[in-house]
Amino acid sequence: MENHNHHFQDKYQATLAKYNTHLSDAEVAAQVSRLISEKAPANHTEEVKKFLFHCIDLTTLNTTDSDESVMKFTQRVNDFDSEFPDLPNVAAICVYPNFAEAVHDTLEVEAVKIACVSAGFPTSQTFIEVKVAETAMALHDGADEIDIVISVGKFLSGDYESMCDEIQEIKEVCKEAHLKVILETGALKTAENIKKAAILSMYAGADFIKTSTGKMQPAATPEAAYVMCQAIKEYHEQTGIQVGFKPAGGINSVDDAIVYYTIVKEVLGEEWLSNDYFRLGTSRLGNLLLSDIKGKEIKFF
Repeated sequence: MENHNHHFQDKYQATLAKYNTHLSDAEVAAQVSRLISEKAPANHTEEVKKFLFHCIDLTTLNTTDSDESVMKFTQRVNDFDSEFPDLPNVAAICVYPNFAEAVHDTLEVEAVKIACVSAGFPTSQTFIEVKVAETAMALHDGADEIDIVISVGKFLSGDYESMCDEIQEIKEVCKEAHLKVILETGALKTAENIKKAAILSMYAGADFIKTSTGKMQPAATPEAAYVMCQAIKEYHEQTGIQVGFKPAGGINSVDDAIVYYTIVKEVLGEEWLSNDYFRLGTSRLGNLLLSDIKGKEIKFF
């Protein structure tokens, strides 16, 4: 048994060895700071803001959510097209799995996807059998996309095998449905950990990697985004597989959103600038972007 485990750990170490994971947090911070000051100002355009709106996973993840509140929330997305015919709609509505059916029954807009957080979100601390069942039930009820959190404790204790097996098992349940894997970068703390967790998540089958749950501080940071985008770029160079990127949590302003856009554009390039490969997880950014684009305060959602 010991040999068997050893063999598997070697597989993950061998995968990580193909990438540069020896990162300095200070160097990353300096690179990000330079990139933002040089490149972000040019992206403060109406075109970019409209694009960012189209990349939003409009999110409600409250203890107080109910079928009624989620249906109202969804109805706003239905109404958006007639109220703002000149703007693209959001990319997806993101809810707890028990509301997939309410969104599915209410949503009338073709292109908007239904995303569900699943698998013991936001801590990921439950049985794999429960994670698989919850994911399957969300998909059955109409989810198009599933957002899960890695087993952070397993990762930090070096049990890459269990962490990856779990992602793989959930991806098998998802089949064609997109699996977004949340690293919870605030819990990983270092650039090195973030890079390793990103690579292992992609290796295990993530279609997207996502910074944070928004339920823990710090949530998304430009530094974490930069490291994750570097990982996506290197993974694409090694495998030809294009994985998406989603910052989430703590996106409190239009400026914040433009910073993430800038990082994706500069590190990953034009190929990633569509809502097939770039999403923003947020509950407040929709109104902020609308207000900015229209030049007056709008509280639509």
